[in-house]
Amino acid sequence: MNLQKKLFQAFVYFASVFQAMSCGIHYLASVFMAVTPNFVCDIPGNVSNVLSYNSSGSSIEDIWTLWTSTENYIVVQLEDGETWELNQCSRSKREVSSALTYEYEGNKSEFSCSDGFLYDHTKWKSTIVTEWDLVCDREWLAKLIQPTFMLGVLIGAVIFGDIADRMGRQRVIWFTSAGQFVFGVAVAFTFDYYSFVVVRFLLAMVSSGYLVVAFVYVTEFVGTKARTWASMHVHAFFAVGVMVVALVGFLVRTWWVYQIFLSITTLPFVLCCWMLPETPFWLLSEERYEDAQKVINIMARWNKVNTPCKISELCSVQQDDLVSGRMGNNNVSSTKKHNILYLFCNWHIARRTITVWLVWFTGSLGYYVFSLSSVNLGGNEYLNLFLIGAVELPSYVIACIGMDKLGRRNTLIPFLLSSALICVLIMFIPQDFNILIILANMAGKFSIGVAFGLIYLYTAELYPTIVRSLAVGSGSMMCRVGSVVAPFCVYLRSVWIFMPLLLVGIMALLSGILTIMLPETLGKPLTNTFVEATEMGRNKENCSGKTPPEKIEMFGQETASTEK
Repeated sequence: MNLQKKLFQAFVYFASVFQAMSCGIHYLASVFMAVTPNFVCDIPGNVSNVLSYNSSGSSIEDIWTLWTSTENYIVVQLEDGETWELNQCSRSKREVSSALTYEYEGNKSEFSCSDGFLYDHTKWKSTIVTEWDLVCDREWLAKLIQPTFMLGVLIGAVIFGDIADRMGRQRVIWFTSAGQFVFGVAVAFTFDYYSFVVVRFLLAMVSSGYLVVAFVYVTEFVGTKARTWASMHVHAFFAVGVMVVALVGFLVRTWWVYQIFLSITTLPFVLCCWMLPETPFWLLSEERYEDAQKVINIMARWNKVNTPCKISELCSVQQDDLVSGRMGNNNVSSTKKHNILYLFCNWHIARRTITVWLVWFTGSLGYYVFSLSSVNLGGNEYLNLFLIGAVELPSYVIACIGMDKLGRRNTLIPFLLSSALICVLIMFIPQDFNILIILANMAGKFSIGVAFGLIYLYTAELYPTIVRSLAVGSGSMMCRVGSVVAPFCVYLRSVWIFMPLLLVGIMALLSGILTIMLPETLGKPLTNTFVEATEMGRNKENCSGKTPPEKIEMFGQETASTEK
């Protein structure tokens, strides 16, 4: 089918994934916003001379570029003749103020940093660390910024995934889009650390909620042939958001201005997101047939289709099956809501859920472990972050080709196993082979990126419409657990340098083996009932509880066929 007959789907798709950039932006914004520059204790007086090891100057600003190690102290002489030694978290006053020398063997009186701190503003004019002195005994507060954000992402994924199944995808898209802009700008105007963390927590919730529901939203609007590329390009826009962070960080060095610029990047979508309709799949699952027909008619007008499918005709074809399917279940409401327990309604679905959750966790853990390792490559930190985002783009292309040619499962398994193999190989590379180590780490990130990218679509295809958003949301929750655990995993380098890689390798190997038991979904229409989802796993066992009418699946097949 040509592009003209897909005009409506193209508009809905690109409008939805454009906003995914803001998710990538906010997820990585703290990289430069919470950076800790060089600093020392402030001194009670005006400085006349400064000495750092074998370098001297008339002000501390002259010393920052020459200060190569935070283990060294800075010696300053005040206008009143006092001589002080300044460390990062303490300062000492020399009892005898003779000639200004770096080494001193006399008596000294040690004081705390009661006058605040002096920061190096060479690279960053202002960060939240310099704004609220998040150093020394308050350093742990700075380290909590990203974990608390990820906690908000975790909670938002579950909450908004469930709300989208209960109230519809459209309303969640509207609310989370507006929320990202409002909370994003509000972060820049927070007055202290605690308000900053609270607003960022709310921003994390709506950002995660949008990303989860956007995957389900675009999946339900595109046909089976375009579903793979459509889903993976959501990741591509997320990666573009990461690159935007690097670009804005390079251009803007004041944290609150930086935050405002990042937040207004996707403002055009916020102004037009109200035009997006509800998905026919969800409307049919709620038995809102007239509303579903209206959306189909709008799609037909946009795509210039003269004879759109009729919901009434589909209903009449399936009427007999519908009546027989309701026999013995008259006491169950047709609008029964589903919670996360339905992802474990029988052994086959439960096994599928456990495997999918493990893949989500492993993908996130490996993704962030490899990413955190890459910051030690040196060079320009802005370019490094830009490349970290850019390297994801080819991995998604490979993932798309593999999923369309080999299938979802057959692509996921080899890349998970190759990630485990690369983790083992890195352990045997001599430490002085820097280039080879860098290439191996990039290969590992590439492999885990493919697996991490396709699991979104694969999860959406493994579950029926009534719990699809919930399934993706719960999987994203496990993903966020992995992202929270990843920094602590990296800290295990102090125990053994290869401990993080060993843990990622074990998880990737286990995930790859368990994935073998998952069904293949390539070319298959989306399921709408637990019966259909279980049959996809070649088992007839049904879940307890009422499921939506099976005629929805026929609509899904009809829609897919008209898009070909």
